[in-house]
Amino acid sequence: MASGAIVTHGYFISLEGGEGVGKSTQIRLLAAALEEKLQKSVIATREPGGCSGGDAIRHLLLEGDLHRWTNATEALLFAAARAEHVARVIKPALKEGKWVVCDRFIDSSLAYQGDTGGLTQGDIRCLHRIGSQGILPDRTFLLTLPEGEGIRRAQERDKNKGNRFEQRTIDYHKKVNDSFLQLAAKEPERFRVIDASGNPEEVHRHLLDALDDLLP
Repeated sequence: MASGAIVTHGYFISLEGGEGVGKSTQIRLLAAALEEKLQKSVIATREPGGCSGGDAIRHLLLEGDLHRWTNATEALLFAAARAEHVARVIKPALKEGKWVVCDRFIDSSLAYQGDTGGLTQGDIRCLHRIGSQGILPDRTFLLTLPEGEGIRRAQERDKNKGNRFEQRTIDYHKKVNDSFLQLAAKEPERFRVIDASGNPEEVHRHLLDALDDLLP
């Protein structure tokens, strides 16, 4: 490497949480703040989706009847969408030294299709290893709200016409939230649990403070 060359390093940040916790808003705010701080473009993306193949699978997963797919089929579809997303968006961006901020990643599959859906976490991690080479975020933010508040917000936002996951029972969403908290407790070096009950600007400040160790 030439003397004085600037070494660039991209970071992969994911936001997780149950329905209605405000991930989309925080992704937008965080990407804008990072672009201003780093003075370079930041990739803001989502799962399922993020690329043409992922978006096509997203429609299959989120639309239609509540019982459209078995849990195993859902897990396979999510893994396929993620494999495309990682190969075509996330890894190329990180290789170029860009930061990637993603709305959901592997932890959502672990919580929704794994613990809550009836598969094992080992099953989900195996699919992730095959499809996405086991890549994990450098930092994962888990946004939390009091029990029932997130799904209430989501239903209010979507006028009770939410996607297949938002239509599921309160008990299902409680199990998902409990699973997220268990995942965070097992990996405290990667996770930061953020109270999302404040206004968006307050929550955004908490996210930035929890990224301080990664920022130049």
